[in-house]
Amino acid sequence: MSRKQLSILGTRGIPAAHGGFETFAEYLALFLVEKGWDVVVYCQTHGSGEISVREWKGVTLIDVPVTQQGALGTIVYDWKTVLHAANSDRLILTLGYNTALFNLRFRMGRKVNIINMDGIEWKRKKWKVHERAWLYLNERLGCLIGNHLIADHPEIEKHLQTRVSARKITMIPYGAEEIITADETLLGELGLTPDGFALVVARPEPENSILEIVQAFSARRRGIRLVVLGNLNPGGNAYHHRLLEAASDEVMFPGAIYDKSVLAALRFHTRLYIHGHTVGGTNPSLVEALGAGSPVLAHDNAYNRWVAGQGAAYFSDQESCANRLDELLNDASRISEMSEWSRRRFRESFRWDSVLEAYEQVFLDAFPSSNEP
Repeated sequence: MSRKQLSILGTRGIPAAHGGFETFAEYLALFLVEKGWDVVVYCQTHGSGEISVREWKGVTLIDVPVTQQGALGTIVYDWKTVLHAANSDRLILTLGYNTALFNLRFRMGRKVNIINMDGIEWKRKKWKVHERAWLYLNERLGCLIGNHLIADHPEIEKHLQTRVSARKITMIPYGAEEIITADETLLGELGLTPDGFALVVARPEPENSILEIVQAFSARRRGIRLVVLGNLNPGGNAYHHRLLEAASDEVMFPGAIYDKSVLAALRFHTRLYIHGHTVGGTNPSLVEALGAGSPVLAHDNAYNRWVAGQGAAYFSDQESCANRLDELLNDASRISEMSEWSRRRFRESFRWDSVLEAYEQVFLDAFPSSNEP
């Protein structure tokens, strides 16, 4: 195996245009190239044809076309990338364990595969029974098949320690860019003004407490807007329909927004960032809110408590969320203290430089015992 050569699997590809893993892969790839690494990132494309290769900012991008859509397309893509990556003499980083079964191919070829185990995906309520069973199986297989595991949160690390030895696990959280200024004129496109809104950025699913947040906010007049980012399909999704029914006229649903400048402006200028996630590890959206200095009101669970820390505020249900909103929205002094805490907590644990350096060290440590389980 050649030292300082890495293939990154498990994302739709870079430049990032989707979720947290894509953003992370972009930052990691560019960081490693600057450090002298030869980095390959696999990218999913739609269509037929041969696998092709191109270059982007010193990173080798391997485009893998698939004709299937949705989950099936992702499974086919993962299988194709595993087969292709198994033919190269590189260290492998797999982001996510949803198709960890395929990683047996790396074991058979004595390739070193480091797996970021993401969250406890099979616990999410949105999955059907057979989908949950598939994810549970692949989590167990990923723990066994991977040469080393990355946990992005201490609670995920504890969970993985029930599967494998603690020596096989390294805890490295997600990172984000610090936002110290943002263009407030971008808010005008949404009809917003600085400090005139609270913000939620999440998929509109029950496990993210969106309904409880909307109901709590709508319990009385707030004098500001609640901006809930995330795509809605009220005609085909009963939960989404309930969200719209529960919302007062102070709540707005602009849909999903991916423009980084607009997101930065929203996070930087919000009066309060409300984070309702109940499962998962270090959530990228929460880390990005901390990096923007957003005052945070989060669902009270071990995942959010560790990320946002003691300077944030917490709620457990609709009633407690409403009470926290009553207390916080008109308390400028407390909001200012919470904002300062968010920045302090971010700088302490979630800067990209420290996160990426920790990953590089894991990669370097993999070489001396590269053929060990």
